[in-house]
Amino acid sequence: MLAMVKNEYGNIIDLEKYSTDGRLTEPSDGKIFDYRKMLEVIEQLGRPLTEKEAEQYRIK
Repeated sequence: MLAMVKNEYGNIIDLEKYSTDGRLTEPSDGKIFDYRKMLEVIEQLGRPLTEKEAEQYRIK
């Protein structure tokens, strides 16, 4: 059952207590890619691109 139905609010993790700053994700590495072109190739191949293949679509 859902926690709200059982009123078990004490089991919720307090994220603010464990976060060091306001971010919920890792900082960006600064790489920018042309995702539209990458998506076209991914659909043709039927698999994700490798790191080496993805570097071809990096915007410098």
